[in-house]
Amino acid sequence: MRVVIQRVTKSSVTVDGTVVGQCGRGLNLLLGVRVGDTVAEAEWLANKIANLRIFEDDEGKMNRSLLDIEGSALVISQFTLYGDARKGRRPAFTDAESPDKATRLVDTFVDFLRATGVPVETGIFGAMMQVEIHNDGPVTILLEREPETR
Repeated sequence: MRVVIQRVTKSSVTVDGTVVGQCGRGLNLLLGVRVGDTVAEAEWLANKIANLRIFEDDEGKMNRSLLDIEGSALVISQFTLYGDARKGRRPAFTDAESPDKATRLVDTFVDFLRATGVPVETGIFGAMMQVEIHNDGPVTILLEREPETR
């Protein structure tokens, strides 16, 4: 699994003109699922993200986690994170998991993140979404967890 973590002051996702998910201070998470990913990757990423110290303390150092600041998260599925554009002019998505399996793993990731105590909202899997992101910093981190069998 691969996730683009963006520290935000606020973020929202809109489908067909309706806001379907939003968060305040916290993280906008663009989540991609790769062929072969499992529940283990979802759990590891959720725990890592909830505890990742990327929010500033009173001295301006990134020393606080999403849990520490009592922030929230907006999770948006993004199969294009596994687009391979090294050859040709159109990305290939052969590494992206099939929609049925990816949907289950995205939902599992969200459940694990909520279990840490983080309030989580989501986009709609497979929908055409417009995402409004108010980056804070900006702080953007790419985090990936591959299955142990690779």
